[in-house]
Parts: sequence; C-alpha cells; structure tokens
Amino acid sequence: MSARVLKHLLTAAVALAVVTAAAPAGARRHDPEKMPETRIRDLHYGDVLFYYYQDEDFEAITRLTAYQHWDLVKHHEAEGQLLLGGLYLSLGMHNEAGARFQALLTDDVPTGVRNRAWFYLGQVWYARGYLDKASEALAKINGKMSPEFEAQREHLYANVLMHQGRFDEAIRLLASARGTSIWTAYARFNLGIALIRSKRLPAADSFLTTVGTMDAPTAERAALKDRANLALGYAYLQANEPAKAREPLERVRLNGPYSNKALLAIGWADAQTGDYKGALVPWTELRGRNVLDSAVQESYLAVPYAYSKLSASAQSADNYETAVEQFSTEDKSLDEAIGRIRDGKMLQDALGADKEGRYGWFWQLKDIPEAPESRYLYVLLAGHDFQEGLKNYRDLNFMGKMLDKWDDSMAAFGDMIDTREHAYAERIPKVDALLASGAVDKLQQRRAELESRFSGIEKGQDVAALGSAEEREQWARIQRLEAALAGAPDTPENAELRARLKLVKGVLYFRLNDSFKARMWQQHRSIKDLDLALHEAQSRWIRVDRARKAVPNNNGEFAARVAALKERIDALQVRLAASQDKQRGYLADLAVRELDQQKERLAAYQVQARFELAAMYDRAANEEQPKKEPGAVQQKGEASPESSDQGAAPDQGSAAPNQGAAPDQGTAAPSQGAAPDQGAVAPNQGATSDQGAAAADQSAAPNQGAPAPQTTAPGTPGQPAALGQPAAPAPQGISGAPKS
Repeated sequence: MSARVLKHLLTAAVALAVVTAAAPAGARRHDPEKMPETRIRDLHYGDVLFYYYQDEDFEAITRLTAYQHWDLVKHHEAEGQLLLGGLYLSLGMHNEAGARFQALLTDDVPTGVRNRAWFYLGQVWYARGYLDKASEALAKINGKMSPEFEAQREHLYANVLMHQGRFDEAIRLLASARGTSIWTAYARFNLGIALIRSKRLPAADSFLTTVGTMDAPTAERAALKDRANLALGYAYLQANEPAKAREPLERVRLNGPYSNKALLAIGWADAQTGDYKGALVPWTELRGRNVLDSAVQESYLAVPYAYSKLSASAQSADNYETAVEQFSTEDKSLDEAIGRIRDGKMLQDALGADKEGRYGWFWQLKDIPEAPESRYLYVLLAGHDFQEGLKNYRDLNFMGKMLDKWDDSMAAFGDMIDTREHAYAERIPKVDALLASGAVDKLQQRRAELESRFSGIEKGQDVAALGSAEEREQWARIQRLEAALAGAPDTPENAELRARLKLVKGVLYFRLNDSFKARMWQQHRSIKDLDLALHEAQSRWIRVDRARKAVPNNNGEFAARVAALKERIDALQVRLAASQDKQRGYLADLAVRELDQQKERLAAYQVQARFELAAMYDRAANEEQPKKEPGAVQQKGEASPESSDQGAAPDQGSAAPNQGAAPDQGTAAPSQGAAPDQGAVAPNQGATSDQGAAAADQSAAPNQGAPAPQTTAPGTPGQPAALGQPAAPAPQGISGAPKS
C-alpha cells in the first residue's frame, strides 16, 4: 500500500472537514458510503488541514495535538481524532491508530468508510507481523466491500491464515476465487502453495499450471507466471518426479528474474534421469552468468560433476579449479563488504540514495545504493525485515533532526527571555519615575478644574469666554474703551463715540451669543473625550504597574518551562542516540549475517571442489603407477591395483553437489504491504535487483521480500530441500522488537 492510497483513505474516509460554498440542500447529493461534507468552524483545524494537504503529516500531528490540548478545535473533536488516527497510521504507529479507530469507528460512521479503515489497518498489522491483530481488524469488516476491495480483503485474510499455518481454512477461502484479475491470479498462486505445503501436490498442480500458463501482458504478470512455474517444478523435483518437473520449468523465461533457479532445476531434472549430457546444457548457460547468484555458484560445481559422470576427467578438473578461483575471489570481496558494513557505510549509502526526504511506514528504499556491498545484498535490501528495519532507522534519523530543531528553538527561547530581562532592566527606572510622579492623578485634577470652569461659564452665560482668540481680544478692547468713555466729559463728540461703541459691542455680542450654545456643546463633547482618554490612561497605568511586578515572575516561569523542555529534549536525544546505535547494529547484523551465509556457502563449495580435485589427482596418480608383477610382495602402505582401479571409477568417485533448494514458497500480495516471507511479486513496484535478469522482469517488491532460494549443504547428494513451512513474520520494531 502506497502513501497515495493512504492519502485517499484519510481524505475520503476519515471525515476531513472541507470548506464548501453555500448551496441549496438539494443541489448536492450525499454518497452514503462516504463521510458528509462539513464546514470548518475552527480556524486552527483549517491550519492543521493546510499542513496535512502539504504532506507534512508530522507537523499536522504536532499542531493538532497542541490545538486539542488548548481546546482550540472543539467543533471538530471527533473529526480531529479520526484524522489523528489516520495520520498515526501513515507513520506506522498502528497501536495509536487502532485505539482511535476502535473508539471512533462506530455505527454512526458509514459502513464503507468503516470497512476501508479496518482493511487498511489490517494491512499495517499484517505487514508489521502482528497476525492476530490483523485477523481481528479484518473480522471487523461488516458485509461486502466493493469488488476490488473485497478481492484484496480475501487475499489478505488468506495470507494471514497461511502464515498462521491454517492451510485448510486458506484453501476453502481461496477456492472460491473467480475471474481473470491480477488478484485472482495471486489467489490461485497462493492456493497452490498452500496445497503444496499440505502435501497435496496433484491438487496444487491445476492451480499453479493455470497461473503458469496465463497470458502475461505486464511485467508483474510475467513474474508471477514464472514464479508459479518455478514453484511447481521444484515441488515435483522434491517429489522425485523429474519428468513432470521439466514442463513447468521450461515455461520460465530465459531472461526473467527466476531463470537462474529454473536452469539449475532443469539440469537436476536431467541428472535425476541419468542424462548428464543434457544437464550440461542449462548448467553451462547458467555458469556464464553472474557468480553472485547462489544458483550460478552451484552450477560451478554441477558442471564438473556432470563431466565426471561422463568420464571427462580433464574437463571436470579444469572446471573445479575455475570454481575454486572464483569462490576465492568472491570470498575476499565479501570480506571487504563486511568491513564497509561494520564501518556504517552501508546505511549512509542506502539513505543517501533516497532523495524524496519522506518518512513513515509507507516509505521504502526503491533504488539500490551505488556501493560495493550492494551487489551481494540485493535480495536482503528487497526483503521485508531489512525494509522494515530501515524504515525504523530512517524515522529515528528524522526524529533526531526534529529534536535538534527543537533544541535550537529552546536556545532561541532562552535568548528571547534574556532580551526581555535586559529590556526590563533598562526601562524599569523610567517606569518607576513615571509611577511615582502621579501624572494620572494630576491630569484628573486638571480635568475637574476644567469642568468647574465650564460650568461657571454656562451658568453666567459668559459668551465671550468661548469666543475665538480674536473675538476675545475685540471684546476686551470694547470693555477698555467703555471704561475710558465712562470718565470722559459729556460732549457731542464723546456721545457719538459712545453710540458707535455700543453698536460695535452689540454686533459682537450678537455673534458670540449666536454661537454660544454650539460652542458649549463642543466643550462638553471635548470633556467626554477627555474622560475616555483619562480612563485609558488609568487602565494603562494599572497595567504598567502590574507588569512592573509581574515581569520578573513571568520571565522566571518561562525560563523554568524552557529549562524543563530542554532537559526533556536532552533526555530524548540520549535515548534516541541509543536507539539509533541499536537499530544500526541490527541492520548491520542482518547484512553481515547474509554475507556470512554467502561466505559459508562459498567455503563449503570450495571444500567440495578441492576435495573432488584431490580425489581426481589421487586417481590419476594411481592410474600412472606401474603395475607390480604377479606374485610380487606388496609393501606396507601400497595400494593394491584392484583397490586403485575401484577408486578410479569416474562415475563413483564424484559426489553430487547440492541439487538446489526449492525457492521460497511464500504467499503473494500485490500492493498491500507483504509479510516478511512473501515471495511473490507485488503490482506496480519496481525491481531492486539487477542480478542476471532484464530490468523489465525485476518486479519483486522491495517490501515483499523475495529472498533467493537457499541451498542445502554442498556435497550432499540427493533430492532438493523440502519446501519450507511458513513462519509467522517476526514483528519488526526498533531492532526487531515489536513496536508498542
């Protein structure tokens, strides 16, 4: 399952709020299989969705949990919890997701939404190796899903049953599969494997033959077709029926990803019937391929073994010597690769090759890093265990970067607190002087005096008091002139001046009186504005006084919180570093274990090749020794001619190399997070192997784990190894431990 699929789940099935334009109720028809559209009522929930739609899942989780803590998304509580469950699921935190789905996926949620959520959760549980929980999640699906989802659900549940060893139940479930879709092909393949594991090879033949002879227009179908033919061929080899094994093995493409195993098996089918000359044809072709493949390595022993059976001792010896040289060269290269892995360069190369910068459960390594050790580890790198471990290691690295970022933020917060304290120290003298001045009280007193003055003007109807400056000056001049004329003699001239002054005074008074009420109203308005300004000044005065007392306490509280967070981050960084070292060691051990197994196989092959060479040289030396005359006394330590001749028989002195173990008969799972031992390919997932196959055929999914067939101990003649029984995939948390 890809991140795009999960995005579809979260968008369509986890009740995300979307902004919708106002429209009549009948203008929009609701799909009962989907959550209804709702309006965003809390701005902070919209902020979460912004980061969600930017694929910033971690940031969305961080913000959503913070907003929920501060009760800022109270109108979207249920939707937020479902969204949080989906985001946890995308990050591989299946326990958190499962707990939320368990509580919130009730009957109130549409059936289609609820079923899809449980289906995807079951996939995550299955891929993580928690088979019981995967079975429980799938059991919560109520009724039938869409045909596509129903096929996937049946296929996934069958895989769970087979990994639990419940083959009869898996057979009954898959026997009803119909149609020609890719899911039907996978179901038939898995059913055939289940029948083989149940020792019912004849019944398995029809299913695997159907898959092995189907049309294969795509690389995925072609790979599955080859896989089915290879599995059936090896099954017949194990049943000691080489004649029946040839037909399916010959259907495997010569340049496909499974061609090496098929060529090796065809050779052993011929060898089991005594046709060693015929066996040389596929083995010789195989011997010219990449020596890294275990089947090619085995062909280096099979070819000289066939020559020895054909009494071609010289060719057999030459090929054994070539095998020893090749094995020795590869052994040295393996030692160098192990050294690089021990130095930690493998993970640097693996993560350095990833340019997407993604994290979470749906991330996987898709490109093999350009490194010397990669040529030996392509199967391991594509395997489930390594992919899961690498995901965990990458997530640890991502968390380390986040902790470093937050640690830098703590330092910035500390600087901000220091700046606040410095600014407080600089401003406190001015603040203290201002608070001690009683400026607000003085302003209040002046306001009272001003109001008293206006009251006197209003009562005394002092119209000149509210006049303009020019008018007040004119009124004052008139009053001075009146006082001067009052003491002047009563002459005609003075009488005329008094009349003219009275006229001027009347005109001016008329103007002042006419505007007196308007000016008085304006003054009352100004007093009200002044009251508001004084009230604001008093409020600010109180806040300044409180801040004067509270700032030291606030800075101390902030500093304590920052210090506590810093201490917590430091502790997490220590734990994270320990987990990274542990996970790095776990992945290195996986890789080294794989290379050690290759070294052990090469060592065993070398021993066998050297032993056969020594035996051949001994036989050749004994044949060249002159025969003693009849009756001659045989010296102690000399071999009799009869015994020498018996040891020189070419068809009795060579041990058959290992005849090739059967390929891993794991179940196939397209596009749904396969379990660790799944051997079949997954749709639309590119190859990670460039070993001996065309690029178009490399369809083994990186997380599907298509391991190369393991060989039995060299030098042990007999039938191919038995098909391995399915093992429940080990839950992979950090260093392989189940995630809590």
